[in-house]
Amino acid sequence: MAVGRRGALVRALLAGIEAGRSATPVTSCPYPSGDLRRSVWVRGYAKARAVPHSST
Repeated sequence: MAVGRRGALVRALLAGIEAGRSATPVTSCPYPSGDLRRSVWVRGYAKARAVPHSST
């Protein structure tokens, strides 16, 4: 994978994490369907929005 492509994926991941932390709607993803960056963005979003497990 080229460094430029990897950088684009890292930026998409970080943007998704930031969107998840700020409770931005997941539908605000700026990448089109079928774009690998969309999958990475959504993965970052989901990671940031993960519900902690209950200890009970």
